[in-house]
Amino acid sequence: MILATSFALLLCVLIVIYPYAIYPLILKLLPKRPVARDPAHRCSATLVFCAYNEGAAMPEKLRNIEGLKRRYPELEVLAFDDGSADDTAAQILARPDLVTLVQGGGRSGKANGMKRLAAMASGDIMIFTDANVLLDEDAIDNLMAWYADPEVGGICGTLQYLGSEDSTTASVGGLYWRLEERIKTRESCTGNVMGADGSIFSLRRTLYPDFPDTVLDDLTVSMAAVFAGKRLLKVDDVIAYERLVAARGEEFSRKVRIAARAYHTHMYLRPQLASMATVDKFKYVSRKLVRWFGGFFLILGALVAVILSALISPLLGGAAVAVLGLAILLGPKVEKGPVAAVAEIVLALIATLMGVLRAMRGQTFVTWSPAKSR
Repeated sequence: MILATSFALLLCVLIVIYPYAIYPLILKLLPKRPVARDPAHRCSATLVFCAYNEGAAMPEKLRNIEGLKRRYPELEVLAFDDGSADDTAAQILARPDLVTLVQGGGRSGKANGMKRLAAMASGDIMIFTDANVLLDEDAIDNLMAWYADPEVGGICGTLQYLGSEDSTTASVGGLYWRLEERIKTRESCTGNVMGADGSIFSLRRTLYPDFPDTVLDDLTVSMAAVFAGKRLLKVDDVIAYERLVAARGEEFSRKVRIAARAYHTHMYLRPQLASMATVDKFKYVSRKLVRWFGGFFLILGALVAVILSALISPLLGGAAVAVLGLAILLGPKVEKGPVAAVAEIVLALIATLMGVLRAMRGQTFVTWSPAKSR
């Protein structure tokens, strides 16, 4: 009995750490697929973003767009305002020389807004970003070089987070994202990345898909390149900057929302996912499915650890129950130090699981609100 319980505990631990520690090692063993990059290659481009109550971020965003257009005067920039209650729309409308604004007239969500912008776009390449994200001034020039290879259908840039020292939540979030960027880079070297983050990615406009407003548009749109038989790459020289969410409660809610939409999107994309190449199916399961259920195996592992302790000694079992109880009660309240860092990781896994369970019950999220603590 003790041996079987020990094996179950080990299995839970391996599943929890697999997407972050074991999967990257496997990626290093896969054959590499080079890309024909040409720094002289140029094509037309449209930059798009959606905004809701981003008035505080707009001055810096507009200055960033102004700098981009000085480097790339032909750049078309389109924005969608999702019924902001602040001066977001007014600030954008004040700069018609930089941005063409589409106003939704109410809350309809990012997916709806992006589809409306895509229908207006004229560039060969669509560049997707967020209202609070700033692009490096060399980003567009570097992006064009990768599209010299006709096999490339989409490009995921590199996101660098600002403010990682503001709180433990931000610090752990920054560490997680640096790991995520390294995994994406390894995926890219072997063929395709399994989906983009909405902060900075691009797609050939002709590949833009149709989809319902309830899905996660970042994942749906970026994976269209893979489904079309093209490559979806992650590159290091197309850089964007975003400020981390510093409040634990806001980050927890954000992860629940994203996970719910991601799993809902997974269900919508299942027929196309089933048609992917075997190596891409392996990547998708490793990067997405296993990670989505990491919280379940974390909880199961904790319960198995308590059972194992009790099997070894009733006194040890009692101590394990006490430690687990204290961790549940006090862990979320600790704001600094190693305990707080562990609490952030655990809460992230639990939030992801909660989002997936909500999606399984048919719930998803269409609209969003910007975090106040970033």
